[in-house]
Formats: sequence, C-alpha cells, structure tokens
Amino acid sequence: MRILSMIGVTTVFMLVMGLSNAQAQMFIFPQKGQSPDQQELDEFTCHKWAKQQTGVDPNQQVAATSAPTQQRGGAMRGAMGGAALGAIGGAIAGDAGKGAAIGAAVGGGSGAIRQRRGNRSAQEQQQQASAQHQQSNQTFNRAYGVCLEGKGYKVG
Repeated sequence: MRILSMIGVTTVFMLVMGLSNAQAQMFIFPQKGQSPDQQELDEFTCHKWAKQQTGVDPNQQVAATSAPTQQRGGAMRGAMGGAALGAIGGAIAGDAGKGAAIGAAVGGGSGAIRQRRGNRSAQEQQQQASAQHQQSNQTFNRAYGVCLEGKGYKVG
C-alpha cells in the first residue's frame, strides 16, 4: 500500500512539473518585425490580459499543488486507545491484562484502517487539485496565445 501511495504522489508531481515545463516551452515568433523590447512589452500586456480574463495567475498556483500529507501512526494510536479501553473492560471482568491485549489488537487494526482511508482521501484530493491546475493553465495559455496572435505573433 505504501508503494502505491508513493507512485501516486510521484505521478502527480511529474504531471505538475510537466505543466510548468509546457508553459515554459511556448514559442512566440514576431511576424510583423516587432523588436525584442516590443515583444517583451506585448508578452507582459498579454499575460496581464489573460490573467484578467481567466482569473488564473500561473505564477500563484505553484503553492496550491504541494504533495498530500501522509498520516502515520494510526495503528499505534488505535492500539493505545484500544488497550486503555480493553484494560478497563478487562478489569471489570477480572483480567485487565488480557482485556488490554485484546483491546490493543482490535484498536491497532481499526487505527490502521482509518489511516489508510485518510491517506487515500488525501491522494484523491491531490489528484483533483492537479487536474484543476492543469485545466486552469490550459485556459490561461489559450487566452495568452489569442492575445499574442492578435498583436501579430505566431504562437506554437
């Protein structure tokens, strides 16, 4: 299960890094003889315009794509809680040690299950955030490209 978690996190990370590289790979060619200074001004203007039109700022989205936090120690916490409850129940029945051992085993198993569910949920949320990030960047890039083409550049 841990290996699958690591594969999922790695896949999401590679996807996010690929998006950043895809945006950096945009080629812009001045078709009307624009100077480098004019091209820089046009790129800045189009970046600002695309951001206003789409509500997306690709420079601000990087922090929102961090890897999910993996929970640890669920089995241990469950075992400790189960042991405490089992000891109380065992004391009532006359054998606190046996009750604590049974409670620890049951609590440890249920704690591990809760931890796996929490980790799976965190991974699903990360995948959804990554898909949203990709869609937002594609929308921004389309708007940015349209603006540049309107100013006389070939975008590819």
